[in-house]
Amino acid sequence: MLLTEKRVIWVGGKGGVGKTTVSSSLALLAANRGRKVLLVSTDPAHSLSDAFARHIGNHITRMAPNLDALEIDPDAEVEQHLAQVTSQLKRFTRPEMFGEIERQMRLTRQSPGAQEAALLERIAKTIELAQQQYDLVIFDTAPTGHTLRLLSLPEAMAAWTQGLLKANEKSEKLGAVLEHLTPKAGRDVTNPFDDPSEHATAGMDPRNKAIADTLLTRQRLLQRTREILLDKQQTALLFVLTPEKLPILETSRAVDTLLDEKLPLAGLVVNRILPDNADGEFLAQRRVQEQKHLADIDQRFSKLPRFKLQLQPTDIEGIDGLNAMAERLASSGI
Repeated sequence: MLLTEKRVIWVGGKGGVGKTTVSSSLALLAANRGRKVLLVSTDPAHSLSDAFARHIGNHITRMAPNLDALEIDPDAEVEQHLAQVTSQLKRFTRPEMFGEIERQMRLTRQSPGAQEAALLERIAKTIELAQQQYDLVIFDTAPTGHTLRLLSLPEAMAAWTQGLLKANEKSEKLGAVLEHLTPKAGRDVTNPFDDPSEHATAGMDPRNKAIADTLLTRQRLLQRTREILLDKQQTALLFVLTPEKLPILETSRAVDTLLDEKLPLAGLVVNRILPDNADGEFLAQRRVQEQKHLADIDQRFSKLPRFKLQLQPTDIEGIDGLNAMAERLASSGI
């Protein structure tokens, strides 16, 4: 099965190793093979726009036949996320609480993890959208933190909301619904559809039921996302690295973590290898060191497929440059 036949691909790696170029070229390769592709970046530096040499922004933009792209703006996601949460909370609370809600949201905007929480939910919604409208979605992002948090967020969010709702609503029945979603309650976390809580909300007063329904809808979205991420038939994680010490060490740690979580690693793209015809004494010395790093990569990652790309004489940008890179990816075996 070719990598481009998956439904979700995460392309990650240390900064500066070429992962945006690889993810953009991979998206074009899949599109050229007849797949309808959505390419997504969560990088606030808007690297996809730089790679394609045209503006993309925080909306789906057609880049080539069968290929759309999207640059998610993390700051905009936080503002939209908090505005939505504020609106929902005001629907479920008394007017005299509105001032306190707004104060808490102002504090939340500056709190650690606020941006990541908003991004994770947007990523989950984007995966859901792509499942309906595209054959493949490719994320140009660091996969380790995002994927691990997407796996744990349903239970973490349930525990957090459980505490808030118990303190605010004093509702034993609503608390019981949320307790069912936490691992300590014995719930089968590997089965996102094991959710009898639909029946548990029966008989609640309308306000409590509205709160529970909102939370459960979000829970199910994240659970569906987690199921997709763990499905090796649908999902692949691809790391990009260069034959240098720091990228090798960082990739090694990330690979160990993801293998422990049984996530579907598809392999490594070893980028910017010196070509054989690169001449000069300086490059000859670099090649000697590079060969040691390449041997280290082969040893460390012997169980993973490795796709090797040579360093090019000029920068890779625009559709023509990325299409040429896509051909090299295809020749490497992807």
